[in-house]
Amino acid sequence: MSGPSDPALVAHVQVLLDSLARLLGRELVDRAGPAAWQAERLFQAPFVVVSHGTEADPILNYGNAAALALWEMDWETLTRTPSRLTAEPVHRDERARLLARTRAAGYVDDYAGVRVSASGRRFRIEQAIVWNLADDGGVHRGQAATFDRWTPLEPGAGG
Repeated sequence: MSGPSDPALVAHVQVLLDSLARLLGRELVDRAGPAAWQAERLFQAPFVVVSHGTEADPILNYGNAAALALWEMDWETLTRTPSRLTAEPVHRDERARLLARTRAAGYVDDYAGVRVSASGRRFRIEQAIVWNLADDGGVHRGQAATFDRWTPLEPGAGG
């Protein structure tokens, strides 16, 4: 894993944290201290944070420890995974509508949906915040999501 102290990752976490603060007026973690400390706090946070880039088929580019555990992936696997694969095919249209709604509004703070881990374990996330990432110059850098509520689903259970 690049690790929370990798300079490029620390810079990405700053975009992630700054974007949420600009859009929602709140912080995900304590912003005291150097950016590397903030990146470590976010990586170790007890809630999920995940983001993807701006590719035509966006690739995940960040997941904290809670996200890695929930999706049952290591860092290298997560950061090679197209974001759409975190949802089952039947739920991808719903996910696409969410991302379009987020692009238009800047953020969505009431999302719920079914996701799937690398092993095929299904879970429903609730009250997720999804937001656009933009650097200090306003350049779009992708989207991120955070949530702290999820429920495992039995195989074949609806979403």
